[in-house]
Amino acid sequence: MPGLIQPKECSKGWVVGEELGVLPGMDSIFSVVNLERFVRFLGNMGSRNDQQNNFDIIIYDGISTEETLRMVSAASRARLYLKYIRNIVDKTDFGRLAGPSLLRLVDEGMSLSGGGSNRNGRMSAEIWDKIDRSLERGSAAFSDPSKFGCYLVMDPSSQISVNCALRYWGCTIQAGAQISGAFGISPPTSSEELAETVKNNFSPLSFALIPRLSMDSPLDWNAIMRDDLSREARNILSVPASIMSSVKFDSLQKAVTLLMPGFNKSEIRLYQYRGGSELLVEAGDQRRVIVLPPEIRGRVGGAKFMDRNLVITIR
Repeated sequence: MPGLIQPKECSKGWVVGEELGVLPGMDSIFSVVNLERFVRFLGNMGSRNDQQNNFDIIIYDGISTEETLRMVSAASRARLYLKYIRNIVDKTDFGRLAGPSLLRLVDEGMSLSGGGSNRNGRMSAEIWDKIDRSLERGSAAFSDPSKFGCYLVMDPSSQISVNCALRYWGCTIQAGAQISGAFGISPPTSSEELAETVKNNFSPLSFALIPRLSMDSPLDWNAIMRDDLSREARNILSVPASIMSSVKFDSLQKAVTLLMPGFNKSEIRLYQYRGGSELLVEAGDQRRVIVLPPEIRGRVGGAKFMDRNLVITIR
């Protein structure tokens, strides 16, 4: 009958898709799952290889910059959780009892081993190692600018926009990725001095202005692509970005230098655990663990800011 919804027959106890809703956070989770299908940054996660999903470049526009940064840092954080959980499983009775069941679920979900394999005994250690290697590949893919490039976009005429871009640069480093370049939207009135000032603020990153696009009328993309500003931006996108180290160790001075643009000293918290072998750096809503070399391990003696770098002295 017109206007009526025809009921669907289903067996008792079954769940149908129409009954389900989207929970908070599910958008980001499933966007990451789809991104992994295209990029395969976890390497061996999943056995399907869809040839129609091969692309030269994939542009990811997330829900927000903060959500994207959490996605970038997910693999490295999961490795830390995995290490601690494995330690609990190996050293507690409850962990040894529940560990095999937990591994079976994770192994089936990530498709890390073939069907019918024995997951008991020594095979459990192999599954732990496979999960860790997959997460390590994911973390390494995000930190490699040739595989995952991050670019800052700002309005050079707005100091708030410039400061936000500087902070996102620091947050990206904290998340474990690299910034490959910075773009500034060309101001309405040309100002070479302004562009040079912003370029110096983001040095040593490559910087270029991009044309300001008006949404009041149809865009002439041929003219936009022929613009000199577009040519400079294309050069940054086409040249492979060099890997810039954000952590430097000085064994002679027993010091650790961290590149922390966009932050000041009062926003950074340092923690030490496990006998001073690791340094936990908290800035913004991002945390990262830095494993100290044996010759530098000890207690933090002091910290000071020098030209966007936080220099930490170890006693």
